[in-house]
Amino acid sequence: MKKKVYVALSADILHEGHINILKKASKLGKVTVGLLTDKAIAEYKKLPVLNFNQRKQVIKSLKFVNYIIPQDTMDYRPNLLKLRPDYVVHGDDWKKGVLKKSREQVLKTIKKWSGKLIEPKYTKTISSSLIKQRLKILPDIRDNRVAILNRLLQAKKFIRIIESHSALVGNIIENLRINGKMNTVEEFDGFWSSSLAESLIRGKPDNESVSLETRITALSDLADTTFKPIIFDADNGGRLEHIPYLISSLERQGVSAVVMEDKIGLKRNSLFADQSKTKQDSIQNFSKKIKIASEAKRYKDFLIVARIESLIIGTGVNDALKRAISYSRNGADLILIHSKDKTPHKIFKFAKMFKKSKYFKPLIAVPSSYSKTHEKDLKKNNIQVVIYANQLLRSSHLSITKTALSILKNKRSFEAEKNISSVNEIINLK
Repeated sequence: MKKKVYVALSADILHEGHINILKKASKLGKVTVGLLTDKAIAEYKKLPVLNFNQRKQVIKSLKFVNYIIPQDTMDYRPNLLKLRPDYVVHGDDWKKGVLKKSREQVLKTIKKWSGKLIEPKYTKTISSSLIKQRLKILPDIRDNRVAILNRLLQAKKFIRIIESHSALVGNIIENLRINGKMNTVEEFDGFWSSSLAESLIRGKPDNESVSLETRITALSDLADTTFKPIIFDADNGGRLEHIPYLISSLERQGVSAVVMEDKIGLKRNSLFADQSKTKQDSIQNFSKKIKIASEAKRYKDFLIVARIESLIIGTGVNDALKRAISYSRNGADLILIHSKDKTPHKIFKFAKMFKKSKYFKPLIAVPSSYSKTHEKDLKKNNIQVVIYANQLLRSSHLSITKTALSILKNKRSFEAEKNISSVNEIINLK
């Protein structure tokens, strides 16, 4: 009877390092590949370009592989306890870094049945990340890009979105990342196409003076130079008969989600203190709008977000809950609950109440006014997506003003140089 061998793989891009591992594993016995799910991969690095089923089809075609099973986390133990393999094979690169803990768990587990860990030398000259970097392999096909946000929602417990008002900003955010705890990667997961930002960069007020058609056309620069998902702020979405065109236009641009707010009449920014002239749509009418949007989408992964303004206008948490349930029933994929309070207390109260409903959908928060709130507290209170909706626009305004004033004051640019990017940094932007 042949020995049982277990190999865990991401296999987003299959390369010679993977083949070497599988080849050596096949010489030891029958190989079961524990194929990491999107969720497992997202625990420690970027979402893979190919989804689980696509990666499975690739691995399935290899002669070195006998069986494939999903591995849902970076914890190998559930699969090991089920299979009790004689050998676990993994490159020796996991002795350090984010997978070090997983390695220790594997050793302790397989020791129970005298299993052995085989660690072939890591192929240093190649990796999936290196290949992606060199070839710029990213999900640039429109329908793939549309699906990314929905894949992230399935794979990650918390998603971080930030406003990007130009291709330059998008390019910066696309490539911005830091090392978090346990060598995980911290980055922004996608872009917010803000109605406020799009109006102000054109020198116009935030009252829908810039048409949706103009804004959708302008998305092409961001879409052509970045690959992360885009969430589009559509204000109230316009007239009922225009919504199918809005949805199809956004899908063609590769947008992942549209947000529509339940207000009517001339737009007044939700963060203004005086909302006395703001009118909220009826639950029945806005639910109809959500239903039309949901039925109009061509891609199942394109997401409809209902933005509830009850806490802005002052109709309260109970009204917000009624609306959330109705909007969810009529096709909303996510609910954005908005507030201009300095604390998130009402947001959290709403989230707790909505979580108990059978119509619960993932929640989005926009902490512009309650900016002291930490992401960990949003997570604890059933918020899965945070949108930093205007911080980059505001920082651009401040920085430009300071630099221009410095040049005016000093009659030269030298004094401003220490607070701005170097010429080399700018000309080398890609």
